[in-house]
Amino acid sequence: MAPHVLRHLLEAMNISANDKENIMALKLVDIDDRLIHGQVATTWIPDFGIESAIIVSDKVANDPVQKSVAGLAAPDIKVSVFGVDKFIEVLKKTELKKATMVLFTNPIDALKLHENGLPFDYLNVSGMRFNDQRHRLHKNMSVTAEEKAAFEELIGLGVECWMQTTTRDSKEPVSELLKNY
Repeated sequence: MAPHVLRHLLEAMNISANDKENIMALKLVDIDDRLIHGQVATTWIPDFGIESAIIVSDKVANDPVQKSVAGLAAPDIKVSVFGVDKFIEVLKKTELKKATMVLFTNPIDALKLHENGLPFDYLNVSGMRFNDQRHRLHKNMSVTAEEKAAFEELIGLGVECWMQTTTRDSKEPVSELLKNY
């Protein structure tokens, strides 16, 4: 959709100026527990014209080593790291100005941000690694019961959730993958 058409549509829907700017600048919301790595840097970032990446994760925000290396795979873009509650505060006071990717490590945090003002209706999952607490749904997607419930809630709120490892891969609806739980 052309930017001017989207702008008029948002005005007709009576969406606030701050929300309009955030919607216009928010290019991709993704879950990848590997954060920014080669596949993100070579496909998602250039294919979506990303200028800024925001990692929203309490674990990463509170780990100085992870925080310091978070953007090394993508040196040409600005990378910021916030805990979940801190980003909710920031989002209320600031608008996204650059073509932005918001990256989560799990759907629980994505749901909390969606409920607290991050305007997205499309969520991509490019990687959720298997571990002892997670059930494998796809070769690149495993979830806990809580994560499954968060996806179901997001889908119930009208958010399209897709599993797509890179922009070159086919995508699969998360709603279908959840049936494998």
